[in-house]
Amino acid sequence: MIITVGQSIVYVMTGMYGAPADLGAGICMLIILQLVIAGLIVLLLDELLQKGYGLGSGISLFIATNICETIVWKSFSPATINTGRGTEFEGAVIAFFHILATRPDKVRGLKEALNRQNLPNLMNLMATILVFGIVIYFQGFRVDLPIKSAKFRGQYSSYPIKLFYTSNIPIILQSALVSNLYVISQMLATRFSGNFIVGLLGQWGDYGGRGSYPIGGLCYYFSPPESMSHIIEDPIHAVCYILFMLGSCAFFSKTWIEVSGSSARD
Repeated sequence: MIITVGQSIVYVMTGMYGAPADLGAGICMLIILQLVIAGLIVLLLDELLQKGYGLGSGISLFIATNICETIVWKSFSPATINTGRGTEFEGAVIAFFHILATRPDKVRGLKEALNRQNLPNLMNLMATILVFGIVIYFQGFRVDLPIKSAKFRGQYSSYPIKLFYTSNIPIILQSALVSNLYVISQMLATRFSGNFIVGLLGQWGDYGGRGSYPIGGLCYYFSPPESMSHIIEDPIHAVCYILFMLGSCAFFSKTWIEVSGSSARD
C-alpha cells in the first residue's frame, strides 16, 4: 500500500497526466486519490481470489486481463491521430484497411501498415501472436521425476517439473524494474533537464499529447525496438534490449527460486 501511494504521487508530480502547474493542486490530489483507491481495490480483489473466491491467482488474472485489453485496443482502437501524413487510426487492424482504402499505391500502403512508426502495426500484432503461441507450446513441457518411497517397498510416484516452473514472476519483476526506472528517469528529466548524468539515465521525446518515449540513455536501450526497420537501423539497440531482457529475467528467476524455497536443495 505504501508503494502504491508513493508511485501515485510520483506519477502525478512527474507530469504523467499533464503538468501539475496546469492541473492545479485540487486535480492532482484527486488523481492521486483515484490511483490509490484503484491500487487498494486490486489488492483487496487479489486477497479474495487467494482465499478461494475465484479462479487462480488474483494478480496473474489481472495481468492477463490487462494484456488482453491492451492487445484488443491496439488492434481495433477507433481513435484517430494526426501523424503528419494525415489522420490515421490507432488500431493496427482498422488502420490496415483504412490505409489500403485511401492510398493509391496499394503496395506502399501495405508496407506502411506493416511497419508504421510510433503506432501499433500489423508486425507488432503478428509478433505478439507468435510469442503467445510459443509460450503456450513450451508451457506444456514438463519432466516427470520418478520418486521411490523409502518407507514402503515397491511404491513409486512421479513429481512433475514444468519447463517454466518460475511461471510469470521473472517477467513481473522485470517489468516493475523497468517501469520504476522510467518513472525515475522522467521525474529527473523534468526537474533537471540538461543535466549530463540525468541524460545518461534517459532522454525523452514527446509523442504529441500521447505521452513520452525514450530517445536516448539507458532507458532507450532498455526499451523494445518499435519495428523491424528500427532493428535494421539501430541493431545495437536491439542487441542491448535482448541481452537486458534475458539477463534480468534469468537473474530474477534464480533469485525467486532461492527466496521462495523452490530450489533443488529445498
